[in-house]
Amino acid sequence: MVHQMNKTIYWSLLTHEDWNLYMAATSEGLCYVGSLNQPVEELMAWAGSRFPGSPLVEEDTVLQPYAKELIEYFQGGRTHFTLPVDFHGTAFQMAVWNALCNIPYGETQSYSDIAHAIQKPNSVRAVGTAIGANPILVTIPCHRVIGKNGALTGYRGGLDMKVKLLQLEKNRTHKSI
Repeated sequence: MVHQMNKTIYWSLLTHEDWNLYMAATSEGLCYVGSLNQPVEELMAWAGSRFPGSPLVEEDTVLQPYAKELIEYFQGGRTHFTLPVDFHGTAFQMAVWNALCNIPYGETQSYSDIAHAIQKPNSVRAVGTAIGANPILVTIPCHRVIGKNGALTGYRGGLDMKVKLLQLEKNRTHKSI
C-alpha cells in the first residue's frame, strides 16, 4: 500500500437527487469519491489507511468545483471530468486506473481487455484487485468494467451503484444519437 505524506484532506457530502456520496480532495485534486449512501466512516477508514496522520477537514467550498462536475455528470450533461485528481497507488494500480480513464463514456470493457491494455494479459485477477482499490469512483470509471461474458461483477460502490451509473451513461448515449 502506498502511503501519502501528511496532506490536509478536505471532504464534503455530495447530495443530488438520490445520489449521496462522500468525496474528498487535497490541495492537488480530487482524491476520493465514496460509495452510494455509505456513512462517513467509509471515507474516514480510507483516509486513515492511505493518509495516516493527515487532518480531515469538512470544507464544502473546496469540494464545490468537483461537486459541480459530478452533478453535471449525474444530470447527463457531462461525459468526462476536467478537474485535477490526486490519486496514488502502486505502478500496477496506476496503470490500471489510467486504462480505466481511456474507456469511452457509455462503453464497457472486460477485465481481460484492461489486462491487455496495460500489456499484462495474464494479470486479470490482479486487474480486478486494482480496480477494487480505485479511490475515486465515477471519475475514474471502474463501473465501465464488466465480466467477459457481460455479467456485472463486483464494484466497490455496490452493484446497485454500478447498474445506476451504467444505465445513466447508456441513456445519455442513446439520447445523443
